[in-house]
Amino acid sequence: MTTSNNDDTTKMKDTSNKSSDGDGDPMDVDDQKAPPPASKLTIPPRGSLDTLLNRPSPFANEEGALPIGEFEPTENKASALLSNARVLVVGAGGLGCELLKDLAMSGRFRDVHVIDLDTIDVTNLNRQFLFRQKDVGSSKAEVAAAFINERCPWMNVQAHHGMIQDKDPSFYAGFNVILSGLDNVEARRWLNSTVVGLVEVDEDGDPTDPESIVPIIDGGTEGFSGQARVILPRITSCFECSLDAFPPQKNFPLCTIAETPRKPEHCIAYASILLWPKEFPDKKLDKDSPEDMKWVYERALERATRYNIEGVTYMLTMGVVKNIIPAVASTNAIVSAACVLEAVKILTFCSQTLNTYMMYMGSEGVYSHSFVYERKDDCPVCTSKVRTVTVSRRTTLNELLQKLCENNGSGSLNLRLKAPSMTTAGKLLYMQKPPALNASTKPNLDKALSELVAEGEEIAVTDPVLQHTHLSLAIAFEPE
Repeated sequence: MTTSNNDDTTKMKDTSNKSSDGDGDPMDVDDQKAPPPASKLTIPPRGSLDTLLNRPSPFANEEGALPIGEFEPTENKASALLSNARVLVVGAGGLGCELLKDLAMSGRFRDVHVIDLDTIDVTNLNRQFLFRQKDVGSSKAEVAAAFINERCPWMNVQAHHGMIQDKDPSFYAGFNVILSGLDNVEARRWLNSTVVGLVEVDEDGDPTDPESIVPIIDGGTEGFSGQARVILPRITSCFECSLDAFPPQKNFPLCTIAETPRKPEHCIAYASILLWPKEFPDKKLDKDSPEDMKWVYERALERATRYNIEGVTYMLTMGVVKNIIPAVASTNAIVSAACVLEAVKILTFCSQTLNTYMMYMGSEGVYSHSFVYERKDDCPVCTSKVRTVTVSRRTTLNELLQKLCENNGSGSLNLRLKAPSMTTAGKLLYMQKPPALNASTKPNLDKALSELVAEGEEIAVTDPVLQHTHLSLAIAFEPE
């Protein structure tokens, strides 16, 4: 960093004085210096945020529907709250690049971290503007951090190349706010569960220490639609509360893929699911490898030609294999701006916090709408309520596990668990791991629940998507 804190404070004071004399436009051309070279800015942007942070407002946070603090418009105090805040950006893709840009160009944030597992693909370059041709194959997080640090010397962006699951809870507890730009449901569920688990609560599940609450601002886009959402763990609804709004991931029947392909997607799935393991039995398909993806594309194209199917392209291959969601740069820009604005409001209390969900639709004009996403009384992550499950006395433990994992049946619990383990106060019913416990509890899978638990007995369910929390079930048997 080449700009000291003292220099920053002086510049902020000067800007505040200009913006508050009331005799002219604070951004008057006469007051502006010559623009810096396009390759690098020398001082933080100034102007509008000074006006927002240094003046009283009738719309301060304490006046809103979700009051979390009281705004104190003291000169430079609110700016210092932003400068001292530790911010985590999760994801350095299309939305993540916009989030980092907006944080930097606000001119106030200093300590920013970014985490992402992916490497840069040539297909990213049309909208992920922090990357260049020479960066293809490099870590998204590392390249994005280096770009921002070089262009904006007042910023200190630290990169973390890896999976979010590789970080322990203390890593996430060290931030004042988390901005999520993730592009898949499972990663968002994991992050949500982990951060909710950080909150210190009483026996009723209510927060006891406000300092343990790390707000999540979740952004998402698909084509010309997008959303921004504020999650205050244990106070507002969490991501798991809205799981019903996300359709299950599309899967193709294996028999259709292998025997009667009708769509280009079937040919691509055939190449990636069936041909790759046969051709490379000792190598896992690397979805971020251009060489691997080219091989899948070429095999899919051959199969499509054989069955007279049109439409197999390299971009479609990437979309099917990586489950890529279509992205539009302008939508990313709008949603990221909303997310960073919410971060400013949460950290300084300068305006009313979004309560709790904003959607944007730009396919037929420009339309936005906000509403309160209510908490679910039986949410397995952010509530402590015991969920009652009614089953037949002949239902086996394995059948119950399947019910917990399914996500598309009319009788589904819609929990969408991945690998649940189950215990009672007195014994282990089934454990996924370690191997020794899995072997000793596996025989229980074929036993009827009536043999294993009493009616009304509470079962604790743990699962990889329920990090640092658990689901409580009470079994009720249907009358014979």
